[in-house]
Amino acid sequence: MQFVIQRKPRGYVGILSHFQRRIQLEVARRTAKVESATALSEPLQANVRASLNRLYGAGLSITFSQNPALIGGLRVRVGSDVYDGSIQARLAGLEDA
Repeated sequence: MQFVIQRKPRGYVGILSHFQRRIQLEVARRTAKVESATALSEPLQANVRASLNRLYGAGLSITFSQNPALIGGLRVRVGSDVYDGSIQARLAGLEDA
């Protein structure tokens, strides 16, 4: 990256923008956000961590948060992957059907 900044070849702004986007995607791919309607117990958090590490490999940064709108269940987002096992999603699916 420093090479591109120092040399400033034709289209270097596009090159740097593309590189920045790739870095953002890589960071998102290694970040997991777990949402639940209520706070998860430590053993359940450990179980979720182990499952995500098995699927995505070690070194995943995992955050847990509460979202009462989910009603129950979990919503997990890792990069662009979303696993929605919440009651809110099931109710929305029933409504659509």
